[in-house]
Amino acid sequence: MTIAELVDIRRFRLVEGAPPAPGPGEVLARVEAVGICGSDLHNFMEGGIGDAVAVYPMVLGHEPTGVVVECGHGVTGWAPGDRVVLEPAIYCYHCEFCLSGRHNVCSNLRFMSVAPDPGYFRQFVTLPAANLLPLPAGMGFDEGTVFEPLAVALHSLTFADVKLGETVAVFGAGPIGLLTVAAVKLAGARMVLVVEPVAHRREMAKAMGADEVFDASEPVQAVLGATRGRGVDVAIDCAAKEDTINQCLHVTRNAGRVVITGIPSEVKIPLEFHVLRRKEIRFYNVRRSNHTSELALELMAEKPHLFAPLVTHARGLDDVQGAFELLERYGDGVGKIVLRPQGGVSM
Repeated sequence: MTIAELVDIRRFRLVEGAPPAPGPGEVLARVEAVGICGSDLHNFMEGGIGDAVAVYPMVLGHEPTGVVVECGHGVTGWAPGDRVVLEPAIYCYHCEFCLSGRHNVCSNLRFMSVAPDPGYFRQFVTLPAANLLPLPAGMGFDEGTVFEPLAVALHSLTFADVKLGETVAVFGAGPIGLLTVAAVKLAGARMVLVVEPVAHRREMAKAMGADEVFDASEPVQAVLGATRGRGVDVAIDCAAKEDTINQCLHVTRNAGRVVITGIPSEVKIPLEFHVLRRKEIRFYNVRRSNHTSELALELMAEKPHLFAPLVTHARGLDDVQGAFELLERYGDGVGKIVLRPQGGVSM
């Protein structure tokens, strides 16, 4: 099988390896499509994610769909040919956090695409049968990859706690930001304001339900102006670039909520603590998702017109280098890129 390995900053290579065999309780799946995430881009451009340094060679990719090829001993409920989405996080299920329902902060968490566990930029993969969910009938493999980032956006709403009629500012209109816009509108937000420096992504934000969009030149003034100086009830930072975290503090009303979904590149972040303190803002950060993948798939099946257009490009695994370079420069109107490890027509 073909495997794409990141071997240095901005450099992939393709290698060949034998398909793995499923162990007890595992399935062997053929990976049909896998989305490229912003965290993958961090590893590609910066050699790590915050204080987590890349360990080369590494196999990225954690937004996959595929087909069951073989079931290991003891696996029930799945059969070869089943169309599935493949959850990337492997939990222990017995630590205090798993037992309390906080699986995303499991003490023994493994995440496929974080060393030493390879991700899904490969043609075949084995994983626990518990990590499979059925791909809804009629949903394509490319579109299905959106389940993972949408699950993250939905998990962020656990903290955002958007109520009917509230106002929300979203910083960053990459895939997570765009999905957050859709999620908060579905949750009942009356007005959603988006700050995004890339013009075509501002247009995508409008298509996802944003009421007003602004470039990043004077975001605080723009959001405060749109709310007549009051500020928004909730600010969600899906960019975590430059000073967006502090900008969120400034645009949020007294006693509002700020949620950080994006991952900063820096290890240490200057925080305007006294703005946070004076306003008594509730301040949260998000780590991946937690029990929201099923809801993500249901929403995608119910509203394909809303979520499917997010995927704008598809490439074969042999063009992984070009796909990342396209994302890095925001070229060709790119929204989300999926890789097709089995090949197929690109778009």
